[in-house]
Amino acid sequence: MPEAIQIARPTPYASSRDFCRIFHEETDSLYRLSFLLTAEREKAEQCLVSGLDDSLKGSRVFKEWARSWARRAIIQNAVRVINPRQIEENAPSGFNSRGKTLVAEQAEIAAILELAPLERFVFVILVLEHYSEHECSVLLGCSRRDVIGARIRALQQIGSAMEFQIRQQVNVGLWKPALDDNCRAVLELQLAPYLATSA
Repeated sequence: MPEAIQIARPTPYASSRDFCRIFHEETDSLYRLSFLLTAEREKAEQCLVSGLDDSLKGSRVFKEWARSWARRAIIQNAVRVINPRQIEENAPSGFNSRGKTLVAEQAEIAAILELAPLERFVFVILVLEHYSEHECSVLLGCSRRDVIGARIRALQQIGSAMEFQIRQQVNVGLWKPALDDNCRAVLELQLAPYLATSA
């Protein structure tokens, strides 16, 4: 009797090769996430490498979830490295406007990096990565109330930082009203749901 031919079926789980491909193709995006969380280049690199290692050695996940799993691994590593809750009490909070003049693209990043660690993590996880308040509180090991408070402070401080940047542009003659008013309107639309839930 002839032996049955076994057809290799594709596995629904992400393989090591899948994760390596994701980290290779999305290095810039994953590094940016790590850098925004850690605010330090060396720690960002450390979290990126640890995120790949955790993805390769961690639990099996479906292929469709591999990208979000990789991003989550980086967030978890950044939380371990920085521990934003622990240093929150000692960290200065608020925008530090020491007369920095930044180009527009760098101003947004600088505003995020100048946040206190807890506010920075909450802003990146909630607003940029679109996690829920509950997921964010679980990742950070703090209460939902702490997450909501940190989000409000982060949005206020980023608003102040961007307002400072606009004033700087006005002072040096770089203000472009039509473009900046459009950007402001888009930003207000994007922030409206977050501000409405915090009121």
